[in-house]
Amino acid sequence: MDEFEMHHTRSEQSFFEKWAQRWFGRYRASEQAYDDRKDTGRGTLNRKRKPRGCSSRYRLCFITFGVLLGLFLILSGSGALWVYKKAPKDGQSPPWYPSPQGGTLKPWEESYKKAAVMVKKMTLVEKVNVTTGTGWSQDLCVGNTAPANGAGFPALCLQDGPLGLRFNDHATAFPAGVTVGATWSKDLMYRKGKAHGMEAKGKGVNILLGPNMGPLGRMPAGGRNWEGFGPDPVLQGVAASEEIKGIQDAGVIATAKHYLVNEQEHFRQSFEWGLPNAMSSNVDDRTLHELYLWPFADSVRVGVASVMCSYQLVNNSYACGNSKLMNGILKDELGFQGFVQTDWLAQRSGVASALAGLDMSMPGDGLIWQNGNSLWGPRLTEAALNGSLPMERLNDMVTRVVAAWYQLKQDNVTQWPSPPPEGKGGPNFSSFTDDKIGLIHPGSDDETKAEVNKFVDVQGTGKDGHWHLARQIAAEGTVLVKNDDATLPLSKDEKRDDGSKYKVGVFGEDAGPGDGPNACPDRSCNQGTLGSGWGSGAAEFPYLITPLKALNETFDPDSVEITSLLLNDIPVKTSSLLHDQDLCIAFINSDAGEGFESWNGIRADRNDLYAQKGGDKLVQDVARECGRGKSSVIVVVHAVGPVVLERWIDLPNVKAVVLANLPGQESGNALADVLFGDVDASGRLPYTVGKSLDDYGPGGQIMYYPNGVVPQQTFKERLYIDYRHYDARAITPRYEFGFGLSYTTWEFSNLTLTENRARSALPAPRPDSTIKPPEYPTDIPDPSTALFPPGFRKLRKRIYPYISSLADIKHAKYPYPRGYSEEPHALSPAGGAEGGNPDLYTVHLSVSVTLKNTGSRKGKQVVQFYVSFPENVVDASTGDHIDFPVRQLRGFEKIELDAGESRSVQVALTRRDLSYWSVGMQNWVMPTEGKFAVSVGASSRDLPLSAQW
Repeated sequence: MDEFEMHHTRSEQSFFEKWAQRWFGRYRASEQAYDDRKDTGRGTLNRKRKPRGCSSRYRLCFITFGVLLGLFLILSGSGALWVYKKAPKDGQSPPWYPSPQGGTLKPWEESYKKAAVMVKKMTLVEKVNVTTGTGWSQDLCVGNTAPANGAGFPALCLQDGPLGLRFNDHATAFPAGVTVGATWSKDLMYRKGKAHGMEAKGKGVNILLGPNMGPLGRMPAGGRNWEGFGPDPVLQGVAASEEIKGIQDAGVIATAKHYLVNEQEHFRQSFEWGLPNAMSSNVDDRTLHELYLWPFADSVRVGVASVMCSYQLVNNSYACGNSKLMNGILKDELGFQGFVQTDWLAQRSGVASALAGLDMSMPGDGLIWQNGNSLWGPRLTEAALNGSLPMERLNDMVTRVVAAWYQLKQDNVTQWPSPPPEGKGGPNFSSFTDDKIGLIHPGSDDETKAEVNKFVDVQGTGKDGHWHLARQIAAEGTVLVKNDDATLPLSKDEKRDDGSKYKVGVFGEDAGPGDGPNACPDRSCNQGTLGSGWGSGAAEFPYLITPLKALNETFDPDSVEITSLLLNDIPVKTSSLLHDQDLCIAFINSDAGEGFESWNGIRADRNDLYAQKGGDKLVQDVARECGRGKSSVIVVVHAVGPVVLERWIDLPNVKAVVLANLPGQESGNALADVLFGDVDASGRLPYTVGKSLDDYGPGGQIMYYPNGVVPQQTFKERLYIDYRHYDARAITPRYEFGFGLSYTTWEFSNLTLTENRARSALPAPRPDSTIKPPEYPTDIPDPSTALFPPGFRKLRKRIYPYISSLADIKHAKYPYPRGYSEEPHALSPAGGAEGGNPDLYTVHLSVSVTLKNTGSRKGKQVVQFYVSFPENVVDASTGDHIDFPVRQLRGFEKIELDAGESRSVQVALTRRDLSYWSVGMQNWVMPTEGKFAVSVGASSRDLPLSAQW
């Protein structure tokens, strides 16, 4: 481990916090002033191609020196005693070595056999090529590896992201993950993944950097929550696994990210926030397993081929160098057979990270962006040649990457043609220019140009066009939370009683186009209608249908007159315009994103949960003036997560409220589908909408100011986030998790529980693996084979595997990490297959319920199944009383029924669903005494049926 450790007293901690609040408060204020005067209409061509690090936060990087200088003066002059060490004394994350080899499980057996044949042909430098990126912007994708030409293995293209293909043209900007989660539709989750994978493949992308299941959503203001599917591990896990199946069924390697507990943007990365270290997310073993690891286990179980480790420390060990997380939990306990890649510049050590289980370094640069000085590359070659990195580990790293390539059948040259010069495959776009002709190595000194953008349209055509799917997801991810007096659905040809035109007023910036959907780099400003959050998870919009455009096209112009004012601050002189409106629709929003960008004083994580840009006042003004306070008002909210609605939700003429999340390119069309009832309002909340940010509890609060040189964020709330916290504290939310109104009515009946297998405390013993991993010669290669070839032209800042001189190979005793051993580690009893012990997925209880559509029209309902654990459970290994959330989501099904139609809906509850993680036994334990309760209904607090087992 290569972390720093800092010891200090409570008074010194308080001193540091006070200093940090003064410093960071000044910075936040100055940044606000800067953003208030900057040009938000700037184009995308000159600013959009940014790395995810310090070099892209220009203003913050200029103050980094000031922060460090101020810190030095404080530490040296204040009398406080600060002691720095090269690594934490012992850390809080136990060592787990050596790294398990891949190729021991049946689903991957053939791919590993093929990989072994290829890897045996590789030279040492070719192996390093496969495991180390070539450097930021050295090739056409956001991440690139170099080929192993002698063995026949191509260069690989890695590309963002979860919402759509970043830095691309003619590709779909799908609804964001939070919107996909709000559909609660397994079918749409899979189909979105399949379409996304097909587009990636059509662009020559081998590895798609998504889906995102970390952050889980511990803090509702977290900047990147919108990329995931909601703060429940089951909803997140189902959505992620369905998307992964879709992506990989298209032949593209999916990436489960960010592993693990990367829950806020502030202080996520060294130096990005002016501190020399990232923050540490400190989480206990049970909470880790039952919340944050759960969706990764689901992802591994469906065969995800890549996992991305996160920036920050976990229990004071960097996630990309944490042997317990990568070796012990991911590769042993969960049986992960693919490869672990870093987030971009998340690697903080060389040999140590390889020993800890890291397999691929991205984008290849080391501690500083785009400087060509890699922690691997030639250093990995040197480590293998001087014996500090065992050849067994390097061979396993390479084999995992090659096996994933075979597993997704990317060796099929018909489907995946070889890149130039051997073929016409590889990426057909450039992440670093929009021009047809551009540099092929844009981050280097090479002036060679070629056709880098071929403008291949991957959006599909006709009935197979992906815009149909994008529209359906956005519509089904739209949540109707208030609908007094059946205000919705609207009539397209409404008229006044006297036969004159019905007047509809549309208000707010969020209803219109602003300066265009791609006005700011990586969507890093809130202007016009909000279709996406910002950062590497965003995509270029091929177009964005605004709500105003869709409303104009949907209302009958012979019957309805639409007036629009695309401002959030309504001038007094225009108040009379509202007085004559029969219906007003107000549009407001709330934006956030990734830590390398900021907007209007919002440094990635939101500062609060209120609507931005005066949205609450807009609603209040519209409600007061619309029809002189007598006409109905509909409020539409586009947001990255929950928004506090309390300032206006109870106003008497605010009749309907629609939470449309982040709908992507088909925003307006999808909204119109719901507002006019062309489809049922079938979205359900993937999060809790609270009455205040404080209601989410201490664990729901962003750490905006560092509490140390290595900021420490301890997850003291344990399992109690979002609805679990609300239930445990008996807090009434505005709208609970899982809630959403429909245009029809529903009835639940006939709940039955059928025992498939009796309870037993522990799963069956871990099955023995009968498949051996590949074996290779372990002899250290001749160092001369790793020298730069004679006459080789080196490009500036490009990362190569070669060494310059045999003198580079120095033999000395390597300071291996604490606890390192090459002797096999004891295996986890919770392991044995992809996703863990296969008995964890044995069905113990089948649940059935009858759902009936009692209304007058077709509709869709999400049937939600919650489990309450027995009371007074005591862990046999520790004697500790085990507490449980009041209820936990364990399954769901989205069902469409015609009016009057009934259907039986089933869900199977597995051993894992009915177990807790025992820290003492290091295994999943099912309580054998007491009664489980299974509750079924339409939300986490609307559960009309319950039965015991």
